[in-house]
Amino acid sequence: MARTRLSVRRLLAAGLAAAATAAVALVATAGPAAAATTPGIDVSRYQGSINWTSVRNAGIQFAFIKATEGTSYKDPNFNANYVNAYNAGVIRGAYHFARPNISAGSTQANYLASNGGAWSADSRTLPAALDLEGNPYSGGYCYGLSTTGMRNWVQDFLNTYRSRTGRYAVIYTTTSWWNQCTGSWSGPWANHPLWIARWASSPGTLPAGAPFYSFWQYTSTGSVSGISGNVDRNYWNGDRSRLIALANNT
Repeated sequence: MARTRLSVRRLLAAGLAAAATAAVALVATAGPAAAATTPGIDVSRYQGSINWTSVRNAGIQFAFIKATEGTSYKDPNFNANYVNAYNAGVIRGAYHFARPNISAGSTQANYLASNGGAWSADSRTLPAALDLEGNPYSGGYCYGLSTTGMRNWVQDFLNTYRSRTGRYAVIYTTTSWWNQCTGSWSGPWANHPLWIARWASSPGTLPAGAPFYSFWQYTSTGSVSGISGNVDRNYWNGDRSRLIALANNT
């Protein structure tokens, strides 16, 4: 999901409404082979011009769409993708590619929220996702941060995003990156939906402390009508009604 596409690239806790608690029970106990799963994709400028009506007619029900990276990059296709996905009936969410070595988590969360990553209760807008994966640029796999430094950066981002939007951000990551770069930190999983990246037949072992996943990116070489070339394919671990509940924070 990185802008350079060089690396592998994401219910909720007490305090949410009873319906959200019910959603937790669903996704905590269900796997792709055992319960309803809802198909989705994630896209960026690399997919070019997308026919979102064809995408929706092909059965895709949600999409995470790249919005921002760091503090100076906004995906040039984001605005068109975000609006056209919504108009086609696709439940959409923005995502931010994290660059923890160039600015504070709060700075990047504010940049996301001000450039498409805000939220509204309209049945089609998910809380934004924080994309945390191996650094495709210079600076080391974990962006040169210690595990404590990475935890602090992530918490700063999450706190700021929640302050700006009232929502807990989704966290996209791989188990290996998370455990190595955060030191197997379990803190966020009480509140933040996990979007696990594992290109395989099962989501496998989850990051330390995560009791279940909410989204699973299972391939980077999927195909969908309306999109030329490969596209990342995902599942939501539940049915569409529960995805709408997450979108509406209900």
